[in-house]
Amino acid sequence: MRLLQRICLLIFSILAIGHLSAQHIIPYPLKVETKPGTFTLTPSATILYAATCKQEASLLHEVLATEHHLQVPAALYKTPAAAGAITLTLDASLTSSLGKEGYDLTVEQDGIKARAATSTGIFYAIQTLRQLITSGPTGASSSASASIPACHISDKPRFAWRSFMLDEGRYFKGAAVVKQLLDEMAYLKMNIFHWHLTDDHGWRIEIKKYPLLTTIGSKRDSSQMGVWPSGWSSTVYDGVPHQGFYTQQQIKDILRYAAERHITVVPEIEMPGHASAAIAAYPFLGAEGKQIKVPTKFGVQDDIFNVSDPRVLTFIHDVLGEVMSLFPSRVIHIGGDEVRYGQWKNSPQVMAYIRQQGLASPADLQISFTNGISNFLEERHRRMMGWNEILGDKVHEFNDNRDTAASQKLSRQAIIQFWKGDISLITKAAAAGYDIVNAHSDYTYLDYDAKGISLEKAYTFDPVPAGLPQSDTARILGLGCQMWGEWIPTVERMNERVYPRLAAYAEVGWTSRLNKDLQRFTTTLPALEARWTSKGYMH
Repeated sequence: MRLLQRICLLIFSILAIGHLSAQHIIPYPLKVETKPGTFTLTPSATILYAATCKQEASLLHEVLATEHHLQVPAALYKTPAAAGAITLTLDASLTSSLGKEGYDLTVEQDGIKARAATSTGIFYAIQTLRQLITSGPTGASSSASASIPACHISDKPRFAWRSFMLDEGRYFKGAAVVKQLLDEMAYLKMNIFHWHLTDDHGWRIEIKKYPLLTTIGSKRDSSQMGVWPSGWSSTVYDGVPHQGFYTQQQIKDILRYAAERHITVVPEIEMPGHASAAIAAYPFLGAEGKQIKVPTKFGVQDDIFNVSDPRVLTFIHDVLGEVMSLFPSRVIHIGGDEVRYGQWKNSPQVMAYIRQQGLASPADLQISFTNGISNFLEERHRRMMGWNEILGDKVHEFNDNRDTAASQKLSRQAIIQFWKGDISLITKAAAAGYDIVNAHSDYTYLDYDAKGISLEKAYTFDPVPAGLPQSDTARILGLGCQMWGEWIPTVERMNERVYPRLAAYAEVGWTSRLNKDLQRFTTTLPALEARWTSKGYMH
């Protein structure tokens, strides 16, 4: 019944405007001018591309073949362009007006021209073009055709950071699912895949120097059952072993796939908390130094790295070294959230270290440790990112006020991913000179169902908080939407939460605040929902 309703709404939307037009694009472009007429694309057309856009031209060729049964050849661009061609050209002068990700797209009755300063802009022009195409006859490829409404679009993103996070520490999903998500992110012009690869409940990345991280840390005996938010109090376990991790070769393949879609993959390796799986593999890493098992109960665990032990720092540096050898991303996420300080307080070694270092509290120790990691990464031309607890602010009731009294200051090079606490913490951090990604849990957590975060609420989220001084708005790099995995054991349940809200977050990240329109968005959405229904992501 829901599918029938979506189809009817889509048909109504198309009939209301005559055809899918430039007004029906998600995320909505910066400037749109509709023109009379259409361009009819047939196999007799040609894709002409600048030499540095060969990959994008190949993608367009593949899209036209698979989505519209059109075999349109691609060739290097030559002046003048042939009539009826789709031309993909680079123009460095567009950098000042459209930046590195913007594009200029013109559709006329005799051809299509996409221009951009970089191949990334060309790629995004192609994503817009995909949404404009209406297929004609789809029989033999020689008779297939597609209709594209005439228009002129000048477009660029509002924010540089438009991320989707997948938590696989809790439930391993696998390469095929990751690639599907990357495809849909690219379609919606999202550019950061935040990959949460380690947590208490599973270690999902092969580290060659420490093989037990995956032979032991990637497996657990059972999983707590439930749904958010009631699942936290559940005492029911499924009794089913869960395991999985990515080899370094598999990660390289996924990184290649993401790069072809102009998506940067930012790995997250949790420290100093959310470390139980690593400690289960190598007990010397823990503040208690005891053998533990990978937890089966979800929620914040007590286990924490013993950062006063040089062996632990060596381990962390070794792990980050292998991570950096794999991931080209300049940003490396180190988590840093939800650290319980109890084991540090109960450790004579850790407390002696705190005194020796002249630190005021466990929070000071965490900041000092985090700054050391930041320096380690900076020396290797990388930049550290972490959840907003790394600033030292008290945002959890489970830590005592005295334990969170911090005198240390976090490195100004750190990127803060805000998720919890009063919104004034963003203003405070921006004023202090930190770059921020707004991932406020009340608006961006995809594990929350539609009752917790409706499509409308997701769409109305603004990463720039009300009242933030204009001088600090540039500190807001963008937003993240997070698919946490505790209560998401299956791909089907994940998809229920991701779609269609992913489209809302894409528009929040890309579309100018002045161009956002909930009514226009919801009227346009059925076309995307039909795409996702056809792929089996929605029902």
